[in-house]
Amino acid sequence: MPSVSEIELSFCVVNTAQRDLLLRGLDAIARQRRACGFATEVIVLDNCSRDGSVEACEAHPAVDRVIALTRREGKACNDSRLLREARGTYAMLLNEDAELMPGATLALHQALAQDPGAACAGAALRRPDGSPQPCAWRFPTVWTALAGALFLHRRLTVQSSGQRTRRVDWCQSSALLVRRAAAAQVDFLDPDFFVYSDEVDFAKRLHDAGWHSLYVPAAVAVHHEQLSTGAVPERRIVEFSRNRDLYMRKHHGAVRARVFAWLTALPYALRAAAALVLPGHSPRRYMRHVTATLWPRRGEGLREAAEAYNRALAEPAAAE
Repeated sequence: MPSVSEIELSFCVVNTAQRDLLLRGLDAIARQRRACGFATEVIVLDNCSRDGSVEACEAHPAVDRVIALTRREGKACNDSRLLREARGTYAMLLNEDAELMPGATLALHQALAQDPGAACAGAALRRPDGSPQPCAWRFPTVWTALAGALFLHRRLTVQSSGQRTRRVDWCQSSALLVRRAAAAQVDFLDPDFFVYSDEVDFAKRLHDAGWHSLYVPAAVAVHHEQLSTGAVPERRIVEFSRNRDLYMRKHHGAVRARVFAWLTALPYALRAAAALVLPGHSPRRYMRHVTATLWPRRGEGLREAAEAYNRALAEPAAAE
């Protein structure tokens, strides 16, 4: 294994009970490493899975180190731990459901190496069918919420467009290359964000510290979106809404957060009404977005699911 001083880039993967997707992603990382031309390492943090993920990682030839948690934690905590323990100048944050396409790592590395003021470089995300997925946006504000209420968000808020590398406010962290020195400067990701909006807050604090983010369309990753399951994914909607509200309150205050919530709920309500007559749409799902947006502290999210999972793990041990 290369020495610390020789490692240029660390691949940092978080996995939560998605063994098959993880192995697919690790196979892609192995191909990336062979093409890099500089020293790399691969660290997998397993978020307390019980599906054989740890054993599969330990047996995979691309993996240098496995961090096997005994309790399930949030994504911000997991990514921060990986950033702290990685040894490379750059760290590639990856979800287990992200599959890097050929040349992605080199394109992201080149973008950061050529722009010393950039802290993050995000890949262009594709769905499994090959269609583009929005993956870079302006920071959330009352004005972006107003653009959404007027159904102008694709034009005014989404920034993942074009074929040239460009500055953006923030990129999704499914496949995100991070300059570790910049991450350390802002004390990594905020653990108050269990999942969702963690990378938005991270990019905002980096921006406030004088850094910027890049969207790199030459780097492509397929995003399999393992969390997007169920007709009305209750916990996911609740977690998404509460963390978006946390971001707004943290960076813009309670009053603007409330205005943002009402403006954001409006298009969801209109979509719910339209879904009553349009085939293939779920009015119940849209209405759950409305209620979660307006009352983000109600209901149970992914944090509570993880807490219940951890309690269930602890009960047999306490009985022994």
